[in-house]
Amino acid sequence: MGIRTALLVAGSSQGAAVATPRPASDPSDGADQPEPVGPGEDLAPQRTGHRHSGPAVQRWATSWASMPQLAEPDNMPPAPFSEDDRVLADSTLRQTIRVSAAGSRIRLRLSNAFGGAPLPVTAATVALPEGGRAGVSAILPGSARPVTFSGRASVTVPVGAQIVSDPVDISVPARANLTVTLYLAQGQASDRITAHPGSRTTSYLLRGNHVAEPRLPGATPVDHWYFLSGLEVPAGPGTRVAVLLGDSLTDGRGSTTNGNDRWPDQLVARLHAYRPTRDVALANQAAGGNRVLNDGLGPNALARLDRDVLAQSGVTWLVVFEGINDIGTAEATEAAQRAVTDDLITAYDQIVTRAHAQGIRVYGVTLTPFGGNPEYDDPARIRDATRQAVNRWIRGSGRFDSVIDFDRAVRDPADPRRLLPVADTGDHLHLNPVGYRMLADAVPTRLFRQ
Repeated sequence: MGIRTALLVAGSSQGAAVATPRPASDPSDGADQPEPVGPGEDLAPQRTGHRHSGPAVQRWATSWASMPQLAEPDNMPPAPFSEDDRVLADSTLRQTIRVSAAGSRIRLRLSNAFGGAPLPVTAATVALPEGGRAGVSAILPGSARPVTFSGRASVTVPVGAQIVSDPVDISVPARANLTVTLYLAQGQASDRITAHPGSRTTSYLLRGNHVAEPRLPGATPVDHWYFLSGLEVPAGPGTRVAVLLGDSLTDGRGSTTNGNDRWPDQLVARLHAYRPTRDVALANQAAGGNRVLNDGLGPNALARLDRDVLAQSGVTWLVVFEGINDIGTAEATEAAQRAVTDDLITAYDQIVTRAHAQGIRVYGVTLTPFGGNPEYDDPARIRDATRQAVNRWIRGSGRFDSVIDFDRAVRDPADPRRLLPVADTGDHLHLNPVGYRMLADAVPTRLFRQ
């Protein structure tokens, strides 16, 4: 999470993949309990369109997202896929992603937001991964479908831009993994490329064009995503999107690589178990080290709000769980922390104002403890006093449409400055899969009903 050291933000630490029993009901919802989805019910949304004076217009919804950011030197593709001022020349890049909402068709978003040169994509396919698993290099034979862009097999994404693909007919169930394979004949002529380092999912690199081949023998594994920023599905009558704006706690530091057990992953599975929320999609727009006020690893939350939230398709809700890095990287003095408190409150107010202007409901999330963390905790507990002050404002200001209390869910009752030991990865800041289950279970499902 922190900016001070790459130890807290880079890579993909694995937490203990310990399962905890799922409660039969959602205690945070009280008596207003959602109706369970019956066995055998069709979870796939139906295609619909709004009627205008012209032909029907297809509505789309973001079913998966990845916050674009600049790939740091340690997160670039390894040699020989990175050369002087050129990356991924004559290279195939195969990546798996996990959708949230189902769809019978999909569209991809490719991003060159941080590239230092145009991004030429020679060919692309989507396919079903072998065994339906995340982080595998093999695809189900015969499942590969070509991806086109305005009818063309290849596309060049300008510097700073994104490109949306044509619809591809491939059926993807809710919460299923999908494989996306890109081939770059020329490569990108820059040492600056767009990526998402904290994928917690393994991708594969191989020389030559192998976009449709079932297997990639000898491919090089890397635990990062490159160039992919979103996947959309046709929006059915009940399809609504919640965007999660956050840092490494939402990006999943401490979760299991290829396990898809971040708290958003566990939340969407929980939402889909109930009839009123079975078509909700989640777009995880978080990154390790991200801050609200200042750039860190990736642009600050205020700067990326338009691209990562307001420009997403079908957004109904915004969940804001961010601010710990702002507190932890500011000096542990009363003056500095008072300024952070005031600035964070102003920033949250701005986020709410701008999202409300687009008809988006905003849910504020309390900041979780970091007592005992060597980077963020301080002997005088000045930073924790800031966290508490910010949490009081989140809970009591009335600016948010609702509040989700993650602090209460994972703090240790014996020492509320600290995480519960069972939820702690050991750094006293990030959560393991058990802790992420606690966060997912603390979200009232009623917040995502229509």
